[in-house]
Amino acid sequence: MAAFRDLRPMLYRAVAPFLRDSDEDVREAAVVAALVLAEHPALAEHRDHLAVHARALLDTSGDDPNRRAARKALEAWGHDVPDPEPVQEVQEGLWDRGPHSDGRGDLEAPF
Repeated sequence: MAAFRDLRPMLYRAVAPFLRDSDEDVREAAVVAALVLAEHPALAEHRDHLAVHARALLDTSGDDPNRRAARKALEAWGHDVPDPEPVQEVQEGLWDRGPHSDGRGDLEAPF
């Protein structure tokens, strides 16, 4: 684990060019990776710049794990973070559905 932590500055340099990629999925993945990598003390100088990307991710992403990573990084770095959006109520019966749209359960074969 310590060896991986020591690689964080090098990995950050590899990820940083993708922070402004034209493909939204690539850009979002790069931001999340950079946020994690920036926990290394040698990368602390990049955190304010990454905070801008984290806020953009909070504003535009529909991916909850990525939004949580952005929120967690901003909070850890002492930035003000907007309140999380309320959890939407689950439609009745949704949990009874399996991977098939016809309502078969998880254990029932699709054929």
